[in-house]
Amino acid sequence: MSKRYVSLWFRHLVADWQLIRRPELAGVPYVFVVPDHGRKLITAISPMAEAAGIHAGMRAADAKAICHGLEIFDEKPGKAEKLLLGIGEWCIRFTPIVAVDPPDGLILEISGCTHLWGGERPYLKDILTKLKDKGYTVRGAMADTIGAAWGIARFGQITPIIPAGEHIRALLPLPPAALRLDELTQQKMRKLGFRTVNSFVKMKRSVLRRHINDHLLLRIDQATGQEKEFIIPLQVPPEYEERLPCLEPVITAEAIKIAIEKLLEALCKTLQKDGKGLRSATLKGYRIDGHIEEQKIGTNRPSHSVSHLFKLLEMKVPFITPALGIEVFTLAATSVEDIFTRQDVLWAAKPGLDDLEVAELLDRLAGKVGAHTIRRYLPDAHYWPERSLKPARSIQEKPAMDWNTDQPRPTRLLPEPEKIEVMAPVPDLPPKMFVYAGQRHEITKADGPERIEREWWMDEGEHRDYYCIEDKQGRRYWVFRSGHYDSESPLWYLHGFFA
Repeated sequence: MSKRYVSLWFRHLVADWQLIRRPELAGVPYVFVVPDHGRKLITAISPMAEAAGIHAGMRAADAKAICHGLEIFDEKPGKAEKLLLGIGEWCIRFTPIVAVDPPDGLILEISGCTHLWGGERPYLKDILTKLKDKGYTVRGAMADTIGAAWGIARFGQITPIIPAGEHIRALLPLPPAALRLDELTQQKMRKLGFRTVNSFVKMKRSVLRRHINDHLLLRIDQATGQEKEFIIPLQVPPEYEERLPCLEPVITAEAIKIAIEKLLEALCKTLQKDGKGLRSATLKGYRIDGHIEEQKIGTNRPSHSVSHLFKLLEMKVPFITPALGIEVFTLAATSVEDIFTRQDVLWAAKPGLDDLEVAELLDRLAGKVGAHTIRRYLPDAHYWPERSLKPARSIQEKPAMDWNTDQPRPTRLLPEPEKIEVMAPVPDLPPKMFVYAGQRHEITKADGPERIEREWWMDEGEHRDYYCIEDKQGRRYWVFRSGHYDSESPLWYLHGFFA
């Protein structure tokens, strides 16, 4: 697929921003200035000030002399860059690849996007109309190369959409400045009498290099497509992403669900084709007021099942606030893994975590109660109870060793042992009573001790003597004494609960 680009030019970027903030300036000429060696130089002008003959680089005092009622504002450093960055992020709703083109433009790579808007003309019209509605003076052009789109946007006089393959012909009547030349190069060309691109583009390259410079040759090659040009997008687009522009702003939950289903059908089709499954995804809804609604989902196993993923996203719909309406939806698979074609006969014989339906059930539960509330642990190579298990990174992760089943372990292990008061009159025997959380527990049954030595290569301290005990109410606990029973006040701790 050949590349297509859109160049946007904001001729009065900072001035438009000022007018949006202060509508009372409508009908008033104004400029922005910066101090320069005791004087003030104009850096940005409003359309009315421009019509009065004021231009960037002029001294503010001279401008006041020729324009009555001129308002002067101090320029805020970096304001133009911030505005371009904000507008560029807003434009991501039209294409995932948007780059800032300082000092007053944006570049959009739109390959494969325009058909979602019904073609290139309604696509460009939609962008320009929305930006103008926001209050910006903007021109845009579409072409096969960045250089051609840039030149047409600023110097084109006929049509802003150059058909594929016709960008070179569209550049010929434009002035040399349309090739993004620096001021020194433009001065040389004016001295040599070059008024249009057509007047020099067919000359020998050696002649142009000798009389002008290599910069001109580079710009010619970039504009004509002989030299590849790359842009740095504001956000790295995900490999798997689907977009859905809406004919009318969406405000109902039912319409949002329809949009999600359409996005999933397209996304899962691509994933199935590539043998991939989704592990995490982000749904974004671009509202007409500029706000972006964002919801995320995750799965325990890679999945490209539309029905399963729809159930996960459906639970997020109540958390989406469409306000005045969502005009564009995007669904990106932010993490994918290889997935193999399901073999029903084989899967049917595998219970437990290898069962696809179990994994999908866990995904739905995680969507309701939160993924952080569902945990899975694997055995770890340690004696010390707190270190003898570790959280599993995924549902497919296999244990590197077997669980230690020689001694009983509680079903719930406290992350940190909690100190208890114990009465144990005879050394090396289990306690007869203990107090935990203000409640007294009389011990009726006990087993132990099990001595667990401290892992001396990791830290220092006393060993532990663990007892399994049961109180009068039938509740069972895992307690231990720290160190030997030779001290006056031995320390006892509660470390777990049995089922």
